[in-house]
Amino acid sequence: MIGRHHARLLQASPRVDFAGAADPGGDRFGAVGDPRLVFASLGALLAAGPVDFAIVAVPTEEHLPAVRELAAAGIHVLVEKPLAATGAEGRELIALVQAAGVHGAVGHVERFNPALLELRRRLTGGQLGRPFVIATERLGPFPDRVRDVGVVKDLATHDLDLVRWLGGSPVARVAAETQHRMGREHEDVVLVTGALREGVAFTCAVDWLTPAKVRRTRVLGERGMLVADTLTADLTFFANGELRSEWAASEQARGVSEGDMTRYALARREPLLAELEAFCDLLGGVADAPVVTLAEGLETVRCAEAVLASAAAGQTVEL
Repeated sequence: MIGRHHARLLQASPRVDFAGAADPGGDRFGAVGDPRLVFASLGALLAAGPVDFAIVAVPTEEHLPAVRELAAAGIHVLVEKPLAATGAEGRELIALVQAAGVHGAVGHVERFNPALLELRRRLTGGQLGRPFVIATERLGPFPDRVRDVGVVKDLATHDLDLVRWLGGSPVARVAAETQHRMGREHEDVVLVTGALREGVAFTCAVDWLTPAKVRRTRVLGERGMLVADTLTADLTFFANGELRSEWAASEQARGVSEGDMTRYALARREPLLAELEAFCDLLGGVADAPVVTLAEGLETVRCAEAVLASAAAGQTVEL
C-alpha cells in the first residue's frame, strides 16, 4: 500500500531518476508510469541498471532478506516501519548496513506530519513548561491489507516512536492489555501505559475495531495542552486558565481551569514527500538530515516486543 505512494512521489521528484519497482504481484495499482520499470523480483531490478538507493516497502518479515540483498550491492536503504519483525532481526539488519558502509533510515512517516512537527517545536521551545503526559489515539476499521502482524507492530510502532521523539527520552517501562476480537492470530486492540526515563507518563490506544478513523496526539504540561490531529494536520493549544478563589481552603488545592484555545495555521506538505526529501538530503551529505535512524527504529521494535510481552504476562515490563 505505501509502496505505490513512494513510487508516485519518486517519479515526480526532480531530485531522482526513478529506476523501477519490484513486486512479484505486478503493478496492481498502476503506480508506475512506464511498465518496463516494473520487475518481478529485486534481482531483476538490480540487473537492469545501477541503483543508488531503495525503498523497502514489503511485508515486515521480508525486510531483512531485502536489505541483505541491497546492502550487498552497495545500495542505501530506507526501510518502512517497523524496522524488522523482531529485535534480533533488527540488530542483524543494522549490522548488514554498517558492514556494507551504506546509509540506512526507517520510514516512521508520522514524524514528518506538519502538526506533529509544530507540536514538537513548541514543546521543546518550552510553551507547555514541564510536560506531564503524552497520549496518543490511533483508532479505525481493519485494513484488509494487513496479514503478517497485529496492531502492536503495524500501528502502535508509530506511537511508541512518537512518545520517545516528543518526550526526548527512551521508554523506561510499559504495561499493556491486548484483545483478539476478529478471530485472527494477531491482536486487534492494544492499550499501553508507560513512562519515559525522564519521568513523563504516556498512554497509547490503538485498535482495528473503531468505525471512525481517529489519529490524535495530546501533550499535557504545566502551562496547558497541545493537541495534534494528524489526519487533518491541525494543531490546537489549550491554555490553562487562572481562576482565583476567595475561599482559602479551596485555594490551597487549586488546579487549573479552562483558558484560551488557539488553533494554529500551519503550512501543510505531504509527510511522505518530506520524509523522502530528508533521506535524499542525508545521501547528499547533510549530516543532520532529520531521518529516523536505524538505531531508533530498533528501539521502537524493542518497545513493541515489550508491549506484547507485558500483555502476555499481565505484568509491567522494564526496558
